[in-house]
Amino acid sequence: MSLKTQLILASSSPRRKVLLEQIGYAFKVIASHVDEPPFENDDPALYASNLASLKADEISNQYPDALVIGADTIVVIDKEVLGKPENDASAYKMLSQLSGQNHQVITAYSFHLKSARIKEVHHVLTQVHFKNIHPEDINYYIETRAPFDKAGAYGIQDYSSVFVDRIEGCFYNVVGLPLSDLNEKLNNLLHRHVITLI
Repeated sequence: MSLKTQLILASSSPRRKVLLEQIGYAFKVIASHVDEPPFENDDPALYASNLASLKADEISNQYPDALVIGADTIVVIDKEVLGKPENDASAYKMLSQLSGQNHQVITAYSFHLKSARIKEVHHVLTQVHFKNIHPEDINYYIETRAPFDKAGAYGIQDYSSVFVDRIEGCFYNVVGLPLSDLNEKLNNLLHRHVITLI
């Protein structure tokens, strides 16, 4: 028997909303407001996966008959996880740290459908290499205020694209959702559990 359900994106990120719309899904946005525990020297991919699950769980508990997507993106350099900058100084520090270096962007995403006891979590890693960034360019970017809602203090789709020398892996993963991987895993889940999105 087919199960019909709606899709909910448990994220306040405008970028994730645009990305999910880009691949044709109809969904509601209901932002999660869970307190994110600090990173404590565990595996970065596991940390991102746990955060994605926490976010999906919070909204899934409120909407048990909906298929909820939770997601979290982190930036990792030399085993240090860079979160969102708190102020100009922390944004400058993060961008200086990334200058001329290779780092990893991990996006984890989780599917929860509580009424059907479905819980899945996946993650994708992209390698990003920054050019050496001139301090004036860092200051200019900070003045745009763009870094402040983004892990690692940058968004590859905005002005900071000029900092990027090359990437290995999924570009959209760095923006906030690995579209190809997510689409494949979501379609597999819908097929396996005979679920129709409404």
